[in-house]
Amino acid sequence: MKDAVSFRTRKTSIYDKKSNTPFKISRSKFFNFLSCKRCFYLDRVKGLKEPSMPGWALNIAVDELLKKEFDFYRKMQKPHPIMTSHNLDFIPYQHKDLDMWRNSLKGGISYLDEKTNLIIHGGIDDLWFDMKEKKLVVVDYKAQSSSYPVTVSSYLDSEWHLSYKLQMDIYVHILRKMNFKVSDLSYFYVCNGEKKNDKFENKIDFKTTLIPYRVNTSWIESKLTEMKSVLNSDKIPEIEKTCEKCAYLKGGKDFF
Repeated sequence: MKDAVSFRTRKTSIYDKKSNTPFKISRSKFFNFLSCKRCFYLDRVKGLKEPSMPGWALNIAVDELLKKEFDFYRKMQKPHPIMTSHNLDFIPYQHKDLDMWRNSLKGGISYLDEKTNLIIHGGIDDLWFDMKEKKLVVVDYKAQSSSYPVTVSSYLDSEWHLSYKLQMDIYVHILRKMNFKVSDLSYFYVCNGEKKNDKFENKIDFKTTLIPYRVNTSWIESKLTEMKSVLNSDKIPEIEKTCEKCAYLKGGKDFF
């Protein structure tokens, strides 16, 4: 096993306020900033790496299979059954850059915010096209296994799903900055792994639910300005009382 590394070594991952080169901020790092400015600053400015964790293999598998399934209908430019069952006049959106937009490591969707010189980027799961409104519809696949029914109110009101909604806001904002017409209404395609079966039998049955979410992008530009101010500061932000990582680090000092 390799020794753990505390600090980042790639220079492009560390912010330098003296540089004129645009600095990249991923959708996940944007959420980190919203969650805890101190942890965000230590990561992006001081280069302190957060502890890593393995990927969500089952979730990734569901994502990949859903992409293949929707691509089947995308090639034919026909609606997926989930669209027809919800009376949605949609088809999967087709674009030459879709595979790149899906891969955050290859750039994903992105734009340069000229006011802050920050490049905001992220990898989408899917885009549908509203045939009536002639607008893109952002769709995010979510795999889970909950014993509770998946409803619009329970899903969107969950404290743990706040990051999902902010994720949608950011994706729509980016696409609009890329000069696409994008609907205010986005969707979570939730795949819930059922636990009621008597046996495993080498399979998990999923029940799918389409959750509509009306985005709110009005908060984003002001938060980008605030983020830039934090990045340029010479002072490490105060500890966030709601941040578990800050609480852990603060508590650990009592042992040294």
